[in-house]
Amino acid sequence: MALLEREMARYTQPVIDQMEADGTTPFHVLIATILSLRTKDTLTAVVAPRLFAVADTPTTLLALGEARIAELIYPVGFYRAKARSITQICRILLETYAGEVPANLDQLLALPGVGRKTANLVLSAGFGLPAICVDIHVHRICNRWGYVQTRDPDATEMVLRGQLPADYWLRINRLLVTLGQQICHPTSPRCSQCPVALFCGRNGVQRSR
Repeated sequence: MALLEREMARYTQPVIDQMEADGTTPFHVLIATILSLRTKDTLTAVVAPRLFAVADTPTTLLALGEARIAELIYPVGFYRAKARSITQICRILLETYAGEVPANLDQLLALPGVGRKTANLVLSAGFGLPAICVDIHVHRICNRWGYVQTRDPDATEMVLRGQLPADYWLRINRLLVTLGQQICHPTSPRCSQCPVALFCGRNGVQRSR
């Protein structure tokens, strides 16, 4: 982790971490993370600021309406479904939580379109609370290392909660997403450029560069 902390700093950071560095709010993290699902960071980095420049609170977003939100977030993946979820989330936040994002995992998971990855990222990046956000990069790399042996991201999260030192919970997503985007690709990873290649079990790697 120390090697990754040093080496990954020279690469472009995940979009949510870029937002966190700018002092964003938990609501911004929540909405941007929903936009980022099945969408490349490069596109999310364009679309999220475009949306927030028009409306960036539950009240103002809800006032836009679902159709206008869909226009603003196009062409992110599943933009119509995401516009619907965002509208529903804003209404729930206003009616149930006085317009604030709850800092509670179960309450976040009850929001439309919010899964464990999104909820944990809101808790960690939005609130600075101890949570492990496991996306496909964290899941793939931890299994590739041999640190876990799991079949899906949710299972990986549960294992990491039991064996990953708490000091690394908030950092692991940022570090492994950066590593996964830049070096440890799903197919043909750049093992020759990886700072932690000597510690990697290379599980499932058929070819590399």
